[in-house]
Amino acid sequence: MTSYRTLAASAVLVAAFSLQGCYVAPTPTPMPAPQRSIGERFEQSWQAARGAAADAGVKITSEDRSSGTLRGNQGSSNVIITVITQADSTIQVGFAVNGGGTSQDSNVKEHLTRAYQRRMGR
Repeated sequence: MTSYRTLAASAVLVAAFSLQGCYVAPTPTPMPAPQRSIGERFEQSWQAARGAAADAGVKITSEDRSSGTLRGNQGSSNVIITVITQADSTIQVGFAVNGGGTSQDSNVKEHLTRAYQRRMGR
């Protein structure tokens, strides 16, 4: 009789430990990031563009938020930065640099682009 009790107890323990291995936790459901309003996204892009201009040594001579245009200069280069809200609710930022030498204009534009991307956390 003792061997049947030992065998039965062993079977119960094996079954108990086996069942613990079968549990699968539910898959966590990712929470979507809160969506920012178009105004908040425009403001972030506008401030990043202004900051990028300062980082690149561009002296801002005029700002027109309603048209999304910043104008300035860096050395002999004229700079125009546009921050435009698109029909699909995305924000497009553009940098136009001219008036200096080709390599100077290219360097200023590259510096503006890198500074903007950095300020946007990209």
